[in-house]
Amino acid sequence: MKKVALFILLLVAAAACQTGQTGRTIVNDATKARIDSTLQSMVDAGTIVGVSALIVEKDQEVYFKSFGFADREAAKPFDRTTLVRIFSMTKPVTGTALMQLYEKGLFQLDDPLSKYAPEFADMKVFAGVDSTGKEPKILYAPLARPITIRDLTRHTAGFASGGHPALGAMVREANVMDKQNTLAQMAEKLGKLPLAFQPGAEWSYGICVDVQAFLVERLSGQSFDQYVKENILKPLSMSNTGYVPEDISRLAAAYSKGQDGTLQRIPDSLANAFNGQEWPLKPGGYGLTSSVDDYMRFARMLVNEGTYDGVTILKPETVKLMATNHLADSVTKRMWLPSKGQVGFGIDFAVRLRPPVDVKENNGEVGEFFWDGAASTLFWVDPVNQLTAVLFVQVFPFSNQLHKNFRDAVYGKVVIPEKTAGL
Repeated sequence: MKKVALFILLLVAAAACQTGQTGRTIVNDATKARIDSTLQSMVDAGTIVGVSALIVEKDQEVYFKSFGFADREAAKPFDRTTLVRIFSMTKPVTGTALMQLYEKGLFQLDDPLSKYAPEFADMKVFAGVDSTGKEPKILYAPLARPITIRDLTRHTAGFASGGHPALGAMVREANVMDKQNTLAQMAEKLGKLPLAFQPGAEWSYGICVDVQAFLVERLSGQSFDQYVKENILKPLSMSNTGYVPEDISRLAAAYSKGQDGTLQRIPDSLANAFNGQEWPLKPGGYGLTSSVDDYMRFARMLVNEGTYDGVTILKPETVKLMATNHLADSVTKRMWLPSKGQVGFGIDFAVRLRPPVDVKENNGEVGEFFWDGAASTLFWVDPVNQLTAVLFVQVFPFSNQLHKNFRDAVYGKVVIPEKTAGL
């Protein structure tokens, strides 16, 4: 019994040390030196061209540094004024906009989407391919249940992608995310396409958050970008965040790993094809550019349960709802979500459910919620330690290893407690 009691005490102590529940400070001098070394070494190794990292703990800025270049060719340093394309880190902003309307009682999460958007009524669902005839024939089934708004917020609606083996050509031809489409035109085209699977059956990342943006327009009566500006960006003083930067010279260059392993600059004409001018399409799933300080204001609003700098954006119970896992265990098909670690999915965030089970997994605190962007940007909210972190880079393809390196620098490397034999 003494062995068992000692083992339990050791496990509790190890868990507390790992998660920061001992009341210790996460970002101390040793942590800062570790982050410096990690980020500088990645620049020196040519893994990234430039980077900035900002961490706030218990309402105090405890770390900011930048390394390398925002524009390597012009020798322009990556600094606090640099703007980046945040890609899918647009999604939590969209989710916040939608949930503001939820707070006003304009919808319930389990309401059918078609209640507010008849464009999505009576959709067909892919049911396989009949290859017995001269030409393959796509088979369809009726909806087992309607798409709900909750399906949109957790990526279980069933929308097909252009990579679908049977529906891909149809999806690509529809080109619903053409920059010339408005969100209303996007929804009209999308509603005419078949679903890849029955709503709620799988987690499949994609266009769901763009449909959320359309729903914000439909429910609020405002254009999506104007709604976000008036109800999130302006109240939080996020003046450097938007689809088209006022000063595009502040926008970092984008780089991609070439066949020889070196980072090559993506031509500005391609990198800025969306953000270089106003388009009819205002996506909810991507498209915003931001500064590290702007996005930190958004993150601090979340860690402070919806209020920042005297401005309330969301109610505490709404933030909690967004940061709660909404994926049932029965949803076993989850694309690449398991690569994020022991996570579920809430309302436009991944939610950490358990500690890492392998040293190769990303480190983090149980209860944190987070998301990232295609150019390897990252942010997370750690309510246990009252810590928020924003990491800005502009490198393709997306690098999970970069995120692991940064997380390990912040929290320490993942340590898996050894099982004690004989107990």
